[in-house]
Amino acid sequence: MRKLGVFNHVSLDGYFTDVNGDFGWARNGNDDAEYAAFVAENASGGGMLVLGRITYQLMAGFWPTAEATRHAPAVAEGMNRMPKIVFSKTLDQASWQNTRLVKGDLVAEIRKMKAEPGEDMAILGSGSIVSQLAQDGLIDEYMVVVNPVVLGKGRTMFDDVSSKVALKLTKTRVFGNGKIFLSYKPAA
Repeated sequence: MRKLGVFNHVSLDGYFTDVNGDFGWARNGNDDAEYAAFVAENASGGGMLVLGRITYQLMAGFWPTAEATRHAPAVAEGMNRMPKIVFSKTLDQASWQNTRLVKGDLVAEIRKMKAEPGEDMAILGSGSIVSQLAQDGLIDEYMVVVNPVVLGKGRTMFDDVSSKVALKLTKTRVFGNGKIFLSYKPAA
């Protein structure tokens, strides 16, 4: 059975985007060598990326470019190579290499995919997807990088969660740039 994880950046006050939907603040400190190695290691892993339309469009507009290859070659190679699934009711096509577009029911499709053999899956960004799947208990691991910035306002990845999701801390890692990696699994 496949596992489904979430990997997102959050501000110290818990937002994964600011009020304008921007997450550029999460790139601060990326020049830290230890942190850069951590990012490259994560991007070189296997598995499938699970994305919503907004995150897909942002990533598809950057990772296949020459600028991405110059800026972060290992990450760009991994992002372009990995299989991706994008959930959208409004996109007509998904042209980024190794991407499949799904217009159907998110929860039903993820349940089906989790029951299939194959590599694990990771949600990047995509707060509305995280929120829906968290409510249905379909997320096996929450990986969060806490960034040393306070946004004041913004959007959390759990905006539409209506009931408590109890978690237990399983891993931590502190970086010299002030970022902290936290990994949680469902407590039950």
